[in-house]
Amino acid sequence: MMQEKLKRYYSMILLLALSGCGSGNVEQPNTQIRLDSLEARLSEAYKPGFGEMMGSIQVHHNKLWFAGVNANWKLAAFEIHEIQETLEQITKFQQEREESRMTGSLLPRLDSIQLAVSEGKVDRFREQYALLTDACNDCHRATDFGFNVVKIPDEPPFTNQEFKLKDGQ
Repeated sequence: MMQEKLKRYYSMILLLALSGCGSGNVEQPNTQIRLDSLEARLSEAYKPGFGEMMGSIQVHHNKLWFAGVNANWKLAAFEIHEIQETLEQITKFQQEREESRMTGSLLPRLDSIQLAVSEGKVDRFREQYALLTDACNDCHRATDFGFNVVKIPDEPPFTNQEFKLKDGQ
């Protein structure tokens, strides 16, 4: 008799467990619809424009020059990293633009300038910076933006940043 009750008890538990498994399928289509809706909204969310990101690179390119010629190697390394990061963002957010596929051509130049920075040699930095600037202009010409000519800057982009290290920095 006790064995009979246990059998019924376990049968009921098994029946409840199995009936609960099937109910999740009813929600699955609704979940998929909501997921599709969220993905559609996400694809329409703000993404930075190509020009915005290139403008950011221009600022960091300018600041890199003044950091390097003033032997502020930590700042120069930071500016190189910011340029690399922005190039990654271009390839991520602007995949449909042909120009974004060209950004990889700048990476060898950035590696060379990074080496000059890590060596702490201002003359080498100047050479590599000029080559980086030429690579920017080569890319502009290759993508029909040759009218946008980048040059070695004459003045810092901001008057509220010190590029020369003080003693003890």
